[in-house]
Amino acid sequence: MSIPQSFIQELLARVDVVEIVGRYVPLKKGGANYMGLCPFHGEKSPSFSVSPSKQFFHCFGCGKSGNAIGFLMEHAGMGFVDAVEDLARQVGLTVPDDHTSPADRERAAAARQRQATLSDVLEKAAQDYRKQLRQSPRAVDYLKGRGLSGEVAQRYGLGYAPAGWRHLASVFPEYDDPLLAESGLVILGEDDGKRYDRFRDRVMFPILDQRGNVIGFGGRVIGEGEPKYLNSPETPLFEKGRELYGLPQARKAIQEEDAVLVVEGYMDVVGLVQAGVENVVATLGTAATDANVQKLLKQANRVVFCFDRDSAGDRAAWRAMEVSLGHLADNKTVEILQMPGNQDPDEFIREHGREAFVQQTRSATRLSEFLLRELVKRANPGTAEGRAMLVYEAKPLLQKMTAPILRVQLTKEIAHRAQVSQAEVEAQCGLKPLARSRYAPAQMKQRPMPSSVEYKLLQIVLHKPEWTARLPLELIDRDRVEGEALNAIADAIDHGELPAGGFGMLLEFFRGTPHEALIAAIAENMVEEVDLGALEGVFNDSIVRLRHTALTAEIEELTARARQGLSQEDRQRLAELLAKKRPGAPSTGGSPL
Repeated sequence: MSIPQSFIQELLARVDVVEIVGRYVPLKKGGANYMGLCPFHGEKSPSFSVSPSKQFFHCFGCGKSGNAIGFLMEHAGMGFVDAVEDLARQVGLTVPDDHTSPADRERAAAARQRQATLSDVLEKAAQDYRKQLRQSPRAVDYLKGRGLSGEVAQRYGLGYAPAGWRHLASVFPEYDDPLLAESGLVILGEDDGKRYDRFRDRVMFPILDQRGNVIGFGGRVIGEGEPKYLNSPETPLFEKGRELYGLPQARKAIQEEDAVLVVEGYMDVVGLVQAGVENVVATLGTAATDANVQKLLKQANRVVFCFDRDSAGDRAAWRAMEVSLGHLADNKTVEILQMPGNQDPDEFIREHGREAFVQQTRSATRLSEFLLRELVKRANPGTAEGRAMLVYEAKPLLQKMTAPILRVQLTKEIAHRAQVSQAEVEAQCGLKPLARSRYAPAQMKQRPMPSSVEYKLLQIVLHKPEWTARLPLELIDRDRVEGEALNAIADAIDHGELPAGGFGMLLEFFRGTPHEALIAAIAENMVEEVDLGALEGVFNDSIVRLRHTALTAEIEELTARARQGLSQEDRQRLAELLAKKRPGAPSTGGSPL
């Protein structure tokens, strides 16, 4: 989906970053800004600042910063398009797409409206299930028997679906409404076409999306019965492989711990939360997926998958390892915890307590160790054939790895076990040696110099972008990153592309460009209010300094050439330059920045 830049500008002009952030973070006015505890790392005193004038947030502790779109992407783990669509819904805008026809846009709008209607249907069912739980001593006793309190049940919106075949007919007067089947609440009989409730006599676990909307359910049978767990089917709202149970409730604890535990069942989640382990989510009846791992690694730098110690748990652990390889970074870790004995996490923590469980998580197996251990088991490198098999089995896994340093470490270990050189393993697996690769971040190809005149001018231009029209751009050093950024801003102004209306818009304009990191870094230290007269004085002095530097450089260049002789034109030019040059360096004035 390609969203027009003009729409992004209109959207950011309508939303208020203070209001958006304030929905997730308690904020207090502090001078020109609002302050709060950073939602991206644990802290006891506020270092998280939100600027209404810049429409920009910044944490002085962990360094995260951005506008309203960036906040939703960081805090809720949304993609760019999802964050834009979420904000657009809040202000009543429809997101256009440059690459779609009017007919396609109409169909997309109709689909979004239908999804909203489905969400309303599911929310109504969730409300009734919560009501039914309060009226069912049997369901309440079941949850109490599992050690759950009313507080945890309420936090996760637990409910109960009665045993009757058509209970929802009392909730939805139009029981034949196609939306009930489309949402997965009602099943149509294959033979007679009769309708009946999908969930009957089950404890109900609402599944929420990242915005907190109900998108599906998981139902746990009370007592004996199969299947033990029943999930909603795939619907326009619910795709099992993309969602994680309990993520909205766990997000704050995940950010505080900078770690997330991933378990296999709904009861494991609420059981661990009941015992005081709150940074926990569950996959939805499937093995871990690429979408799961991507979402988890956006939330925390450490992900621990918890599995039962049985054949199914072994398969799930291997799958989680395989999927994780393609999303790793050298500053993030994925670990595998296989529970001791035959207990799942919920059973273990109820018998042994929170501290014993936390100790188990601390001794989880690092992904690299798990991978190597399992490869050795499969290949048995005690023979030449086994050592060849080890490299063969390792090849697709090493090729998937996105963490360069970790990949090198594993390659060395596999080479050692296979009794060959690291270079031979790299050649056999088609891996480019690390020394030949460039892993420098694309956002900043060189370090800016805060002492440079270009840096000073960039600071000023971020306050007053329109002043770039007065810059002698031919004198700006384009070999410097700050010089490149100045030229980019001037070019955007010249073409009428740069939006007005706050720093948040300017940052959004440069999202994904080589200038984003530098502009955001400078903005972190920008004061809210400046004396425009003093600012203009520094701006003018900086231009004088630019001209003086260029004058000096040209004089030095002509003087150096004079030893070999100058043309009449060059001698005249040198005389003019010397006449212009005044003794002493120009003053840059006091800085109001």
